[in-house]
Amino acid sequence: MFKIGNIELPEKAIFLAPMEDITDPPFRGLCKQFGADMMYTEFISADGLIRDAVKSVKKLDFHEEERPVGIQIFGSHIDSMKLAAELAEQKNPDLIDINFGCPIKKVASKGAGAGILNDLPKMIKMTEEVVKATKLPVTVKTRLGWDENSKNIVEIAERLQDVGIKAITIHGRTKAQMYRGEADWTLIGKVKENQRMMIPVIGNGDIDSGLKAKLMFDNYNVDAVMIGRATIGNPWIFREVKHFLKTGETLPLPTINERIEICKSHLDKSVGWKGDLIGVLEMRQHYGTYFKGIPNFKPYRMKLVTSNSINDIHEILAEIETVFGIKE
Repeated sequence: MFKIGNIELPEKAIFLAPMEDITDPPFRGLCKQFGADMMYTEFISADGLIRDAVKSVKKLDFHEEERPVGIQIFGSHIDSMKLAAELAEQKNPDLIDINFGCPIKKVASKGAGAGILNDLPKMIKMTEEVVKATKLPVTVKTRLGWDENSKNIVEIAERLQDVGIKAITIHGRTKAQMYRGEADWTLIGKVKENQRMMIPVIGNGDIDSGLKAKLMFDNYNVDAVMIGRATIGNPWIFREVKHFLKTGETLPLPTINERIEICKSHLDKSVGWKGDLIGVLEMRQHYGTYFKGIPNFKPYRMKLVTSNSINDIHEILAEIETVFGIKE
């Protein structure tokens, strides 16, 4: 067991990464059901919160059963980030997380997310001010550095710890790499083995199986691993990883019938949360992965991603169960 502030987490915890347009309450609920130990909201614009933008404010919401849950904020202005932390605290999450890792152009080009990695003094000052602005534990998610020539995560982690963060999550790529190539965990391991580091270190990048998670725990001694893209359409990955860590055995994939039930649950939660139209539209990105690997499935996937009615989708799912499901 280890702690982030006063939050108790199990040994070899498995975290769900914050992902834009993915880790909303319906999806987080499913991941919690399958064993996620810690989750985060989608990343939320500090400027959007201050402007009271509907989309940003909506992202603050979570259900009690999701706990422990962190609200993740990003921004390029220190004053905005301080105020955003105060606004997020009012929702009573378990912690506030600062996104210093997002590499996409529209974020990083403004000096937010991973864009701040080439201005270390500002990064440290912003973190210090956010820590002062809230009574909640503050954590940071970041990357190895700006590019191959500036992988300074060991220094960054020390300095962030010195201004008061309670845990650090490190994605094993630089800002310049975006999501290309393999994640490099060696520097994550160096942060963890640094004798000055007293806070938990969470590793992130390319975890897509129980075996991968075990290798990262064994080789780099991280306190937790965080899974991102491999959870999309695959919330049962938390169950699979935990089973492998406990037994060394790989669970069989869910049956078609099980996948259909999970998919229907996700769809119903999505519609309940966002309304019929948005709930249906935003589910489309999940269908391909929910039913990945099924031969001759393409016509059904096309039906799913072009249907606008929840009733029609339930009918398509029933047809899929008839054609591909296990007969009792």
